[in-house]
Amino acid sequence: MSADVVRYPAPSPPGPLMPIRNVLVLGGTGGTGQQVIAQALQLGHTVTAFVRDPRRLGTRSIPPERFHVLTGDTTDDGPGLAAAMHGQDVVVSTLGVGRSFTSAGLIARSVERVVQQMTAQGLRRLILLSAFGVGESYRDVPFVPRLFIRTLLRDIYRDKLAGEDQLRRTTLDWTVVCPTGLMDRPATGHYRVGERLALRGMPRIARADVAAFLLAQIDDLTFVHKQVLIST
Repeated sequence: MSADVVRYPAPSPPGPLMPIRNVLVLGGTGGTGQQVIAQALQLGHTVTAFVRDPRRLGTRSIPPERFHVLTGDTTDDGPGLAAAMHGQDVVVSTLGVGRSFTSAGLIARSVERVVQQMTAQGLRRLILLSAFGVGESYRDVPFVPRLFIRTLLRDIYRDKLAGEDQLRRTTLDWTVVCPTGLMDRPATGHYRVGERLALRGMPRIARADVAAFLLAQIDDLTFVHKQVLIST
């Protein structure tokens, strides 16, 4: 087992080591995506949420010059995604199908279009939320979660792997983040990350902690071109 394990503290507001960025969030209406948006705004970043249904974002008391909402679909060939990427510094994708067991190719189809538009606009940094058990991370999955991955989640994981495989063939500065079971709980501010982790049973982590780590990767290039696990 690799010893490459880091414990991350809670993020600090932007400063000399964390400049303010223009952040495009995909999948912002999901549980983790909403955490990313809220925390990015708290950190002082300017956020654009590209979503299919803006009503699911709720209302936010944020100055309009710092939070923008654009409507569109990442699987659509229309101009919406290209417009959303204009002027951005980084793309954070938390796309997912929620509680569904059918992927409809969401991640693979979305990654294809995201990569095309980022390449066309010269945008390089992409942080992609995946899942524990996709690709090489499967080797560290305990017995019980493996049963779900092989059965109920088979289509979901196949789609996520297809999206990751596309990224590996690009020259983008990508990082794939694979959290263990997600919980709707307050952030702890401390969690383990690494290309491999020693895990047992049904490991879990708060969505808020995952969001904090995703945002920390904006300017931290430690895991560029790597798949990284995150868990408590």
